[in-house]
Amino acid sequence: MPLRLNEFDIIFAGGGAAACVTAGRLAAADPSLKILIVEAGPRTEDDPAHIQPARFLSNMLPDSKTMKFLIANPSEHLGGRSVIVPAGQCIGGGSSVNFAVYNRGAPSEYDEWETTFQNPGWGSKDILPLLQKMETFEVDPQAELHGTSGPLRVSYGGHFPNVSKYYLDVAASYDKQRRITENAGELFPVNVYGRWPKWICKITGRRSDAAHRYIYPILETSNVQILSEHIVKRVIIENGRAIGIEYTPNLQLQPNALPTTVYAKKWVVVSGGSFGSPLILERSGIGSSSVLRKNGISQIVDLPGVGERYQDHQLMAVIAHASEDAETLDDIIRGDPNEIKKWTAQWLKDGTGMMAHNGMDAGIRFRPTEAEVRAIGPAFEKKWREYFADHPDRSVMWVATPSWGLGALETAPTGKFYGVGYFLNHPSSIGHVHITSGKDPLAPPDFDTGYLEHEEDMELHVFAYKLCREFTRRMACFRGEYPPTHPKFSKTSLAAINEEPTPVALDAPDITYTEEDNNAIRNYVRERVGTTWHALGTCAMMPREQGGVVDSSLNVYGVKGLKVADLSIAPCNVSGNTYATVGAIAEKAALILAEDLSISLSNTSETLNEGYLRMNTRPRL
Repeated sequence: MPLRLNEFDIIFAGGGAAACVTAGRLAAADPSLKILIVEAGPRTEDDPAHIQPARFLSNMLPDSKTMKFLIANPSEHLGGRSVIVPAGQCIGGGSSVNFAVYNRGAPSEYDEWETTFQNPGWGSKDILPLLQKMETFEVDPQAELHGTSGPLRVSYGGHFPNVSKYYLDVAASYDKQRRITENAGELFPVNVYGRWPKWICKITGRRSDAAHRYIYPILETSNVQILSEHIVKRVIIENGRAIGIEYTPNLQLQPNALPTTVYAKKWVVVSGGSFGSPLILERSGIGSSSVLRKNGISQIVDLPGVGERYQDHQLMAVIAHASEDAETLDDIIRGDPNEIKKWTAQWLKDGTGMMAHNGMDAGIRFRPTEAEVRAIGPAFEKKWREYFADHPDRSVMWVATPSWGLGALETAPTGKFYGVGYFLNHPSSIGHVHITSGKDPLAPPDFDTGYLEHEEDMELHVFAYKLCREFTRRMACFRGEYPPTHPKFSKTSLAAINEEPTPVALDAPDITYTEEDNNAIRNYVRERVGTTWHALGTCAMMPREQGGVVDSSLNVYGVKGLKVADLSIAPCNVSGNTYATVGAIAEKAALILAEDLSISLSNTSETLNEGYLRMNTRPRL
């Protein structure tokens, strides 16, 4: 779309979840603010792929226009394999394409941001009000630690499939060391199994993403402009101050397009996410001298931390065939037109049914007992003593049951599947992402994940596989293990894959593994471990002399008028899905900018909610 202006008060370089939240708050507070959002991906208004929760995996098809796929460098720790990491690329970013799992970090993790990394105002006492501010917790409006009037709706979704009920049945009988709760408000302590909330509106059954809840509702009543399908090449810096950006149209469609310049009177806010933001800074002359020199860029600010400290959660799942009566998402995910028509009709009618959930309906934030810590292994035990033991709110992994063949549907064109999966909350892996071209913003980056470079991570993976397998084979819907998603055990091993279509008894003994079996599990992890799409840390908020990129006010060191506001500023990981955390970061960014602009954000939730109600929110499918 053509711009009405070439000068704005604030320019957001990136239009993901963080930009939508921050810009939406500011525009709701002061509609006269001239705000530009430049996003490489498309708009998403009322697109079923983004508002119907069960369609989330449709955004990850190879020809997706709403996600980009980063290919990491081959790693010897993964047997020479290159991990592919998808990232949201559309208005709303990850919030518009993620699995819609509701989760928060533990208080001690946010406290670490404030203490260990020296960021005053970023501890749990500061973050909790922001987490509450952004949400309306429809599961239990009386829950003390949750919000009641924020733009984002949180519920159980429109369906509770029997697969998840079977998972909780196993938890109650098999895992006597942990308990089950019916109270979602208390689900966030460790070692409590229960139903898991989602970023889904209870009334409409729609995904609750940042684009539809923060930015689209105020477009007609504010001076916000969205420039989608345009790529930010660099920030323009003159005399030590950011004064604007250069952008181009989608170079895949217009390869010879010349950059266009727009200017910012007050602030440029880089919000391209953990992969986009560091690359924008480096193309702007901000970063390590060695990276910039290699790519023909004159250095403006020496910040060696740009693009470093990449962190992610590591995902695996144990998959099995499911009984015919199992309620799974497999056919919706495969795109079966009859299933989609059936469940869309119910979704349109009352916001319920399979289309109104995400197939992740029960789980636990898992923290091992002392005996389990010793059993996991000596390298993990050392990390446990250093990082987890003195913080009882920290879990080592999130374990849940996907009601579909996570990682299996590529090789299984028919049938029903389910599994028990997990991701490591605090792997020791640290990677990096850097530019490989100073001119081409679409050039693939130099990207290392760091996966499995530390023995403590591998030890925990081996333990987690065994735990998930014990749950999977006990569930009532079990109809045999699916071999392609399991290690290659010897057929004579006691751990050999069981394809018999009958679950074992709840009190059956655990599988016994030999050292050969453990090595098979290790090889399996190297072959299959992947991302949980929770990238963070590449523009870390920490002291400059320690490798930090931004200060506690999100200012990029060495440049005036330039901030970074997205998940890349998180100095360390959190034990949960990261949408809530990026929302809190963006809410904090809005407060920081509002103070600079001398405007009040009070009543902005009411303004955003009223704007959403005014929209014609029902899609024409």
